[in-house]
Amino acid sequence: MSADMNKAQNAALDRSDERVRHNDTLLGAAKASIDRIRSGDLGMLPVALGLIIISTVFSILNPVYLAPNNLVNMLFDCATVGIISLGIVCVLLLGEIDLSVGSMSGLASAMIGVLWVNQGFPVYGAIAIAVVFGAMIGAVYAQLYNRLGMPSFIATLAGLLALLGLQLYILGPTGSINLPYASPLVRFGQILVMPAWLSHGLALLPGLVMIVMGLRMRSRRLAVNLSSSPLSTLITRAAVLTLALEFAAFYLNKGRGVPWMFGLLVALVIILNYALTRTKWGRSVFAVGGNKEAARRSGINVRAIYTSCFMLCSGLAALGGILSAARLASSSQQAGTGDVNLNAIAAAVIGGTSLFGGRGSAYSALLGIIVIQSISNGLTLLNLSSSLRYMITGGVLAIAVIVDSLARQSRASNGRA
Repeated sequence: MSADMNKAQNAALDRSDERVRHNDTLLGAAKASIDRIRSGDLGMLPVALGLIIISTVFSILNPVYLAPNNLVNMLFDCATVGIISLGIVCVLLLGEIDLSVGSMSGLASAMIGVLWVNQGFPVYGAIAIAVVFGAMIGAVYAQLYNRLGMPSFIATLAGLLALLGLQLYILGPTGSINLPYASPLVRFGQILVMPAWLSHGLALLPGLVMIVMGLRMRSRRLAVNLSSSPLSTLITRAAVLTLALEFAAFYLNKGRGVPWMFGLLVALVIILNYALTRTKWGRSVFAVGGNKEAARRSGINVRAIYTSCFMLCSGLAALGGILSAARLASSSQQAGTGDVNLNAIAAAVIGGTSLFGGRGSAYSALLGIIVIQSISNGLTLLNLSSSLRYMITGGVLAIAVIVDSLARQSRASNGRA
């Protein structure tokens, strides 16, 4: 009897109930992941399956699709709209929408041309002015919502038209401004890639960070007599992630290499992910998106959260527009039009951010834009029309929303909502 009592006292506090199943092995962790998927917590599974299917189909139809240099060009294209989509994630987490990100990016592109080329401003000063102006537009949207109760759909739709008109006005009758091709900004958007040694070094970082954070969490849990996942599971996950990233860096370096512009997108994703998952602000964003009234009653400044998210969204849209201008080496009336809005919003949703608010991550923008650019690039290589690209992208977006809705219903029925 005393031996059993000592065993119970030494057991972790969260493992004292023997009726609860615990997963302490790699096999147990795999079974837990399957259970989460069955209950509607799909995570990145739909995106991973989608990328596998897309890559397989297009590589069969055209072997050039998976060539290193083609993938490098795809990453250049991902960065511009991906940064805009990153801002969309912020407002979608609140259950809101910003329809003006395309127009904001086009206006920022026009501002760079006018301030830098026509007015002689330093390029970095022009970039700062455009980004700050974008953030202020987001603040206006937030005030229209907070003070007047104007739905974000209407406020940003009005902003779409107003910003587009301002873009056409400042560009004037010429309609376009060519940017200096040899400038650092244009080279950043078209040419500059990381050295091979740096890309391989950066590919090691996520795995190392995963191990360090995992060991830190493990020691903190053990210090208060709580269970922790086995080291074998942590090391296996870090090893798989590192091998995947190292292979990607190796394969891309067989071509031109990893673009600095894509590295900027990844860096912004990591920063926003940290802010959303490790800070009070991030927890407040999820709380407001889950239930605004409950968040307000718990002491969260809901108005400040709305303001910060809309400012981030418009500011990142402006930055994306600047990179788009660098990519095209021009500021024109066509910038920000076409499918920019569609792709930015679709990328966030396809990547896993819920339209219902309160669920998603910064990585949604990265994963979603890779899916969209994979489709676009594959159709371009097959020399198919833009009409098919629009229809296929719309179909993928519809499927993503359907999957999100079904997963939400499944989580609710299994008590995980």
